[in-house]
Amino acid sequence: MNVIHDTEGFLEHHPGCVATIGKFDGVHLGHQQIVRQLRARAAELDVPTVVIVIEPHPEEFFASNPRECPPRLSEAAEKITLLEDLGVDTVYLLRFDDRLCRLSPQQYVEDILIKGLNVRCLIVGNDFRFGHQRQGDYALLQEYGARAGFQVIETQSCSYDGTRVSSTYVRDRLRAGDFKTVAGLLGRPYAIAGEIVEGRQLGRDIGFPTCNLALNRRNIPLHGVYVCDTQISLPDGRQLSVSGIANIGYRPTVDDSGEAILEVHLLDFDQDVYGAWMSVIFRHRVRSEQKFSSLDELTQQIGKDTQQARAWLANH
Repeated sequence: MNVIHDTEGFLEHHPGCVATIGKFDGVHLGHQQIVRQLRARAAELDVPTVVIVIEPHPEEFFASNPRECPPRLSEAAEKITLLEDLGVDTVYLLRFDDRLCRLSPQQYVEDILIKGLNVRCLIVGNDFRFGHQRQGDYALLQEYGARAGFQVIETQSCSYDGTRVSSTYVRDRLRAGDFKTVAGLLGRPYAIAGEIVEGRQLGRDIGFPTCNLALNRRNIPLHGVYVCDTQISLPDGRQLSVSGIANIGYRPTVDDSGEAILEVHLLDFDQDVYGAWMSVIFRHRVRSEQKFSSLDELTQQIGKDTQQARAWLANH
């Protein structure tokens, strides 16, 4: 699969494409259905598929406070991996910035879709808005398509247990700790992945060493303590699977920086895994995020959390 950051040179290698545009946050069942539509139409036209992924999310771009924007379900790198697994030919990471904000709907269509990609068919929702001040809409795309010779197809609706699948609904179910429904909505268990980086070593000092993951997102979809499974990819190529207990949030007891963290205490495990890539699969909520009056109180609670995690894992 190819990943591009602009359309320069695309038409030198391809006669055109079938494309879709969106944030694709979580790459849930609805997104997966769009990709199936995309691939089917591309096969009919004998052109490649292109998923235009808007990065960063517009809400993140405009938010003055990181916690005001909707929590991210997946980072750009995770989206790319998931879309590649679905058989997408090209992911175009369309940077959402001041220049794109100022682009008129007409320029958006002409510069990106027509001159840049020679879109033969565009598959989008009928509520899709684009261009300066969101003035462009589905009707405008249809008008342009009729003049420029590309087809505009509406995305098919997708439901799970009678509810429309959306990134918002996935976030709601995550907040409720309903990981069974989340797995159904995503078609896989929910996970956050990242590189294991060196932290403040506080966990080791109090007897519960942790793996700290770099969270490159402005807002997080989970807060609290969770039972988890992990998949660890070591730099030497080895793969490890270890259960643990994850704390995700803002560490109110020991850190007032406001920076989000994800730290995982791996059960019955003692190896140096700095620099490894870890995927944290969330399975069960133990408790919400709390602020404790002392490190001793925090240490006692972590001990209780670990006991609860072991008990849950023993029964599941």
